[in-house]
Amino acid sequence: MNAMQFDIIRSPFDGSPVGQMPVSDAAAVEAAINAAESAFQVMRRLPRFARADILARAAEIMKARRNEFVSTIAAEAGKPLYDARGEVARSIFNLTNAAAEARRYGGHEIPLDMDAGVYEYQTTTADGAPLDLANADFEQLASIRRRIGIARRFPIGPILAIAPFNFPLNLVLHKVAPALAVGNSVVLKPAPQTPLTSLLLAEVLTEAGLPKGALSVVHCSVPLAEQMVKDERFAMVTFTGSAKVGWHIKSIAGKKKVALELGGNAAVIVCADADLDLAAARCVRGGVVYGGQYCIGVQRILVERKIHDEFVEKLTSKVRACKVGDPMQEGVDVGPVIDEGSAKRIASWIDEASAAGAKILVGGKRERAVVEPTVMAGTKSGMKIEDEEVFGPVLTVNPFIEFEDAVRRANATRYGLQGGMFTRDLKRAFSAIEEWDVGGLMVNDVPIYRLDNMPFGGWKESGIGREGTVFAMDDMTDIKHLVINYA
Repeated sequence: MNAMQFDIIRSPFDGSPVGQMPVSDAAAVEAAINAAESAFQVMRRLPRFARADILARAAEIMKARRNEFVSTIAAEAGKPLYDARGEVARSIFNLTNAAAEARRYGGHEIPLDMDAGVYEYQTTTADGAPLDLANADFEQLASIRRRIGIARRFPIGPILAIAPFNFPLNLVLHKVAPALAVGNSVVLKPAPQTPLTSLLLAEVLTEAGLPKGALSVVHCSVPLAEQMVKDERFAMVTFTGSAKVGWHIKSIAGKKKVALELGGNAAVIVCADADLDLAAARCVRGGVVYGGQYCIGVQRILVERKIHDEFVEKLTSKVRACKVGDPMQEGVDVGPVIDEGSAKRIASWIDEASAAGAKILVGGKRERAVVEPTVMAGTKSGMKIEDEEVFGPVLTVNPFIEFEDAVRRANATRYGLQGGMFTRDLKRAFSAIEEWDVGGLMVNDVPIYRLDNMPFGGWKESGIGREGTVFAMDDMTDIKHLVINYA
C-alpha cells in the first residue's frame, strides 16, 4: 500500500505553512464515489426533520468554532480578518436557512380540472358513457370522477461539487447545504489553495450527525477531477470558478446536470442624482476589498459626466485610505491575491492598459502577491482590464452623458453576473433591468451585494443554473408527477 501523501498549504501573503492536506489518489477518489453512492440510499430516505436537524446542529457547532474557521480562512485564502468573519457569519446563515428550507421544501398540486373540453374528452361516467359537461347541472358536475395531480420533488443522486478559493467556506456551502437539505450525497473538491476549510466543515457535519459517506472531501489532481466530471455515477456537477474551466467542464460532463457559476467584469452606473458618498464607499468596498477577488466585484464604473470629477475625487480618496498588508492583522482592508502568479497577471494588465493610453489615478504597483488598490481612467474596449475578469483590486472609471449609452456599455461584455447602479430615479432602474443582461441588478448598491437565499447566477458566459438555497435545491432535485383518478 502506498503511503499517504500530503500537500503543504501556504499563506498567499508570505508563503508560510498553514497546514497540510492529504492528497487523494485514484483509489481515494473511487472510494469517495462509492461512499457517496451508498450514502445516497440513506440520505434519500431520511425524513425532512432529520436532514434539517443535521444542518441546524452544524450551524451551532460552527458558531462554537467560529474563531477557528475565521483564522483558517484568513490564513489559507489571505482574506482579511474582517471579511473572514463576514464569510463565517454568512455560512452560519446558509446552514440555518438550508435547515429551514429542508423542513418545508416539497411539491405542489397540479390542477387537472382547468378545461371542460379536455376534461370531457378524457373522462367518462361511472358506467363508461361519455360526459356531456356542456349540459350538466351543478349536482352532476359535483358528482363526476376527479383527478388530482401531485408534483413531488425527489433528490437526484450523488453530486460532485467543485469550489473556488475566494470563499472557501460559504461558496462550498452554497453547494453542500442545499444538496444535503434535499437528500443528496456530495463529493467535494475544494480549490487546491484552500482545502483546509473544507476539512473543518466536514468535521462539523460529521459531528452534527451526517451519515457516513454523505460528504467526502477530495484534494486531487486535475486529471482525477476530470475523471469525476465524466463519471456517470454522479447525477450532477456544480462548479464555481473561471469561465474557461466551467465551460470545459460542461463539454465533458456527459448527460448529467451541470450548474456553473462563473466569472464577470461587473459594471456600476453612477447617475447625477445619486448619493455620491454612498456610491464611492460602496464601489471601493466592492472593488478592492479582499484584493478584488469576487466574481461579482466592481470592475467598471460609469459616471454621469456632470458629477464625474466630484465622484472620482471621493473614490480615489477612499481607495488611498484602504490599509494594505498582512491579512492576519486587524484593520487590514486589502491583503494579497491568491498567489504571486495572479498578482503578476493583474500588474501586466494594468501596464498594458497604461501603455495603450489609460491613466493610473491611484496605485498600480505590486509587491510579491500584493497588488495596490488601483483606479484607472480612460480605459476602453480592447483592453483586458476592460473586457476580461481582472479578479484583482482594480477599478476603471469613465464618464457618460446619456443614461442609455451607459447601460449599453455596461452590457457590452460577454459576462452577465450582476450589476449595480446608483440613482433615485426608479424609472431608470426598471428600464435598466430590461436592457442589461445580468442575473441580478442592485439599485443603490454594488454587485457584490448578495444574501445567501437570493437567486444567484449569470447570463451569457457567466454560467447556467442558479444558486441561493431553494433555487439550488430545485436544480438538485427532479419531479415525479403522481396522478390519482378518484370518485
